[in-house]
Amino acid sequence: MSDITFKTKLIKIKVWTVLHLPEEASTKLPSRGMIMVKGEINGVPFKTLLEPDGKYGPGIKPSHWFRPDEKLLNDAKAKAGDIAEVSIEPTKEWVEPEVPEDLKKALSTSSKAQELWNDITPLARWDWIRWIRAVKTEETLKKHLEVMLDKLNKGMRRPCCFNRNLCSEPYVSKNWVLIDPP
Repeated sequence: MSDITFKTKLIKIKVWTVLHLPEEASTKLPSRGMIMVKGEINGVPFKTLLEPDGKYGPGIKPSHWFRPDEKLLNDAKAKAGDIAEVSIEPTKEWVEPEVPEDLKKALSTSSKAQELWNDITPLARWDWIRWIRAVKTEETLKKHLEVMLDKLNKGMRRPCCFNRNLCSEPYVSKNWVLIDPP
């Protein structure tokens, strides 16, 4: 697949700077769900997971987004409100996700679950992390962690019944859809 190039305005959602792909760029990707890409912002290379924005319906084309880290933004001399020149292409080389502390703690209680966690692919780990974090309450988070341990202990490598086309980051989404900037 050739590079997908576009210009887009970096937006601010709460305190995060977010790069939301234009619909035309996102439709060139092979998946409406999460996808790993490598590319450049203003000539600075990066590799990241694109999250789906969760938008759908008549006349709406779903898209993707990601949160560039501070180092990437600084190196690219970009900030919220700037127009960035972007080039991306899908890659099958998944980066390891950062495992949240609560998930690490839960895994430490079961050697069997930890062993399977270490054996599954980075993509499967991303699925579990997205499923775990896509909750609104502490109570639901605890339930998800318990269910995850139970499933891993039974040899299940991925969460079931999880829609990978929805926005699973609660900080910047509402009802599984990326929040529009103010």
